[in-house]
Amino acid sequence: MTTPFRFGYQAFAPDTAAQWRDMARKAEDFGYSTFHLADHYLGEGDAYTKAAHPPQSVAAVPAMVAAAAVTETIKIGCRVFCCDYHNPVVLAKEMATIDLMSDGRLEAGFGAGWITSEYEAIGIEMDRPGIRIARMAEYIEFSKQFFAGGQMDYQGTYVKASGFEALPVSPQPGGPKIMVGGGSPKVLGIAGKMADIVSINFDNSAGKIGEHGLASSTAERTHQKLDWIRDGAGDRFDDIEIEIAAYFTAVTEHTEATVAAMAQGFGMSAEEMAAHPHALIGSVDQICEGLIERREKYGISYLTVGATQLDDFAPVVAKLSGT
Repeated sequence: MTTPFRFGYQAFAPDTAAQWRDMARKAEDFGYSTFHLADHYLGEGDAYTKAAHPPQSVAAVPAMVAAAAVTETIKIGCRVFCCDYHNPVVLAKEMATIDLMSDGRLEAGFGAGWITSEYEAIGIEMDRPGIRIARMAEYIEFSKQFFAGGQMDYQGTYVKASGFEALPVSPQPGGPKIMVGGGSPKVLGIAGKMADIVSINFDNSAGKIGEHGLASSTAERTHQKLDWIRDGAGDRFDDIEIEIAAYFTAVTEHTEATVAAMAQGFGMSAEEMAAHPHALIGSVDQICEGLIERREKYGISYLTVGATQLDDFAPVVAKLSGT
């Protein structure tokens, strides 16, 4: 059975509240299924330069609430919450509240954290990957229990919560869909085991955006990541929705020249750039054809585009959503 296409839009840096409201409404009007935030806190400065990450000028939770308040149907998500930045009970209650206030439109995203300079800049100790990933798994398990309501009694290694009722209960049957994002074997194995949506990302073990992450997400490496997801998922693999971010997107009639220019900028061949799973370059028809081919090849049916692509990518959304 072919999973229908869905499209997310990930916003980063609005200059004004009006601009933020306009982006959320336009994403809904254009037919995007999800309005995403990221969970990062750095403004310009040395730490921001080291991270090489796009700026995010707003905090995720209140910005998600603001987006939900001016929309009616689009899902609201964080792609993804860095568990280490949040107390697990506070985060679960904040997500559950967003879910309630949006009439069941929350998409709950979890990640293990990865930007070394951000941890340092905001004064949070960055544990080794194994600990961060194990902690993330407990956040996911605990949050699922919280969304279902009832008396909490969770005693994990990293998450401990008891003696209170979880409120509000999710208005969504079974609770909001859980997204887990990452690019390493352990994260993707846990994602396969626990998530409804698995977001395939770069291997960000270098702690910053750079050549290592880009090289970790070629066509060959993406197949490997799917194997890691499958290993964790077992019999439930076919029920998982596979998502990926199209970080390198250009809707253009000048396909060959644009591919060549991007390839040169990233130190890749034109063939590698055109086939890169995180790249979508070409006319609307070419991109649509490529997405259908990639769904057949990788099983990827959920695509997220970034801040500058809201308008340009809308014709692709209109043509493929739900098909």
